[in-house]
Amino acid sequence: MLGTADDPIRVLRVIARLNVGGPSLHVSYLSEGLAERGYSTTLAAGTISEGEASMAFIAEERGIEIESIPELQRELAPLKDAAAVRRLRTIIRRERPHILHTHTAKAGTVGRAAARIAGDARPPVVVHTFHGHMLKGEFDPVRTRAFRAVERNLARTTDVLVAVSPEVRDELVEVGVAPASQFAVVRLGIELSERMAGASDGASLRASLGIPPDRFCVGWVARMSAVKQPEDVLRTVRKLRDRGIDAALILIGDGPEREQLEERAKELGLVEGVHFVGFQNDVGPWLHAFDVLLLTSRSEGTPVSAIETLASGRPVVATDVGGTRDVVNDGVSGFLVPFGDVSAAADRLERLARDPALRARMGAAGQAVALSSYGVPRLVGDIDRLYRALLTEKGYSVAAGGDTPAKKRQ
Repeated sequence: MLGTADDPIRVLRVIARLNVGGPSLHVSYLSEGLAERGYSTTLAAGTISEGEASMAFIAEERGIEIESIPELQRELAPLKDAAAVRRLRTIIRRERPHILHTHTAKAGTVGRAAARIAGDARPPVVVHTFHGHMLKGEFDPVRTRAFRAVERNLARTTDVLVAVSPEVRDELVEVGVAPASQFAVVRLGIELSERMAGASDGASLRASLGIPPDRFCVGWVARMSAVKQPEDVLRTVRKLRDRGIDAALILIGDGPEREQLEERAKELGLVEGVHFVGFQNDVGPWLHAFDVLLLTSRSEGTPVSAIETLASGRPVVATDVGGTRDVVNDGVSGFLVPFGDVSAAADRLERLARDPALRARMGAAGQAVALSSYGVPRLVGDIDRLYRALLTEKGYSVAAGGDTPAKKRQ
């Protein structure tokens, strides 16, 4: 019977790259958690882009071996993409997975194409997770139509499409990728217990940067790229200071826009009290150095930094895009503002700066929801139930949840 120690469910999990971000954490925690429930996972990952930091260590620390696909990368490259398809076809034929589960757009395209040409080794169950998408307003009309057509075509040979939030699902249905009935919403799962501790470390970090305990401190955690709109963070803090709030700012992350962003900070007169601390392997202690997290992204799937910040007991001010609304309860655990509206963001930050009691209430409310909705056990349980139901539908004899699938090929 599948799903037992003697006959584990074999999963081939494919992600475009293990760069800094929610998808990398998601696949690492999920692979580890499912191993305890009778699954055997092969994690295949492509190459990170120039200027990106790797989070492969998260998987490696959990004993997860990574099958490298050097040809698989974020950028469109027909020859390399074709080579990645062939390499994944070879892995499929070797591993004979019961389930192919792809994560992120590029891996979804390459992985599902490989399954189509795998012959009798084609996995009986194919699942794809949208951790976000760029099918609405991110490209010119011609490319947008082309990418939507590709996703529609791939959806026809996918058993279930997973969205990380109801908002992401609804947007994908709206642009015609697939009907709502083909989607399952499975929120991210993050290891959050460590985010609850570390208040003393946060105080030490503030002191090391020369930020007094009573100075209002805004934090930002993201890759310094256009989609995260980091310049709006600087513009918001400039407006906040102009309103009499002597705010400090800590920016965690790196990326192609860092040098330009540092120059922009100087132009805005934000040298004092603005700290570019770069990429951090462990952001946990830094979250406790913040009074509030500010996110100004123009697109999000599910913002992991917001989840982690809420788990640390801090409120979040963020643009109301993608799945952010599913994480931040406007007026309860933080505030949502329209994308690009730096005045509105400054308004909300000013309100939080002047009302420590409000910050505490919002932080407590956000922490309770983050821990219950975005923990790893919930993620593993949701995916375990989904996999077993799909295998049962395909005619496999599957053990009850908590064990592995036993094969009953038709």
